[in-house]
Amino acid sequence: MRGDNNLTDSDDSRQPACTSLSLRANQVNCLVVDDDESFLRVMVRALERCGYWTLKASSAEEALETLEQYDVEVVVTDVHMPGMDGVTLLGKIRDRWPDVAVVVATGMTEVDLAVSCLRGGAHDFITKPFQIVDVQARIDQALEKRALILENKRYQRDLEGRVQGQAARIEELFLEGVQSLADALDARDAYTQGHSARVAMYAKRMAKQLQLPEADVQLIELGAALHDIGKIGVTDDVLLKPGKLERHEYEALMEHTVIGARILGNLLKNAPEALTIVRSHHERLDAAGFPDRLPAHDIPLHVRIVTVADSFDAMTTARVYRRAMDTKAAFDELHRCAGSQFDPDVVEAMVAAFPPGTNFPVPTPQRVRLQLPHTVTGV
Repeated sequence: MRGDNNLTDSDDSRQPACTSLSLRANQVNCLVVDDDESFLRVMVRALERCGYWTLKASSAEEALETLEQYDVEVVVTDVHMPGMDGVTLLGKIRDRWPDVAVVVATGMTEVDLAVSCLRGGAHDFITKPFQIVDVQARIDQALEKRALILENKRYQRDLEGRVQGQAARIEELFLEGVQSLADALDARDAYTQGHSARVAMYAKRMAKQLQLPEADVQLIELGAALHDIGKIGVTDDVLLKPGKLERHEYEALMEHTVIGARILGNLLKNAPEALTIVRSHHERLDAAGFPDRLPAHDIPLHVRIVTVADSFDAMTTARVYRRAMDTKAAFDELHRCAGSQFDPDVVEAMVAAFPPGTNFPVPTPQRVRLQLPHTVTGV
């Protein structure tokens, strides 16, 4: 700012008391940046008379150090300074302290430069020569603009929070409805009642045994709880047939994987891992599964876990057309099919998760409130 403006000690002594409305009651942090030390002293004294708590810096580099240490609300900076100039300082402040208001001082003939600074994020500018009342008016305007911007940001955050809360509640209500469908589905067949809840419990225990991250455990539990939801679209004469299914009937039953994925597609779009469980829990490592005959390398671990849990519960519960297997026979069957139908590591996790002496089928767990995980790490 230097000597080409007319702000001097004598000018300061003639200034009347400032009449800022909101700023007098609450002092603000104001940083003045100029390479003229005598000007800085006068400027600080004058601004303090206006109710500002004012700091000074004799270079842009010193200004950045000051901003690191203090909570500054407005910076008044000259444009032309040795070393880093005011334009560069403006850019650094915008990048690192976007909530700080910046007022730049330019010459009368530097209108293009002033406009460029405004485009670069300055809140206002003053032209030299100037009086302290001019500076105070510009600072007031810059702080008013800053306050409006911050208020708008707070409003946006609050609005986003409310929207997210409403979206979460909608998801909860939808999940509750879906879970009611799953409960109704289990209730259609007394022999399979509680199947989905037990599969979810088995799968959760295996996922923990495999030391998977908690977000993945939640995804697996969610997918397991909903894995058979598509059976709501399978006719009773197939679903409840007391004897062995014909080939076309078996294929119709296996369509529940596709139906379930279609029902849950929109709900689980942000949890595709759980949706994959619903569609692919009847896939096999030997690529002979349903509905897509996926090769082993395309079957995710969370699907393999639910496949074992689903098959084990099916084997250890009685059906209208057969009695339940005993625990040893069921585990023997898992081992026999390991490598072709089941993942061997998942089979071992199942064995480890339920030590000898565990009674199967386990009691049906209490209904757990389903929720979509907010953090997904991937399996």
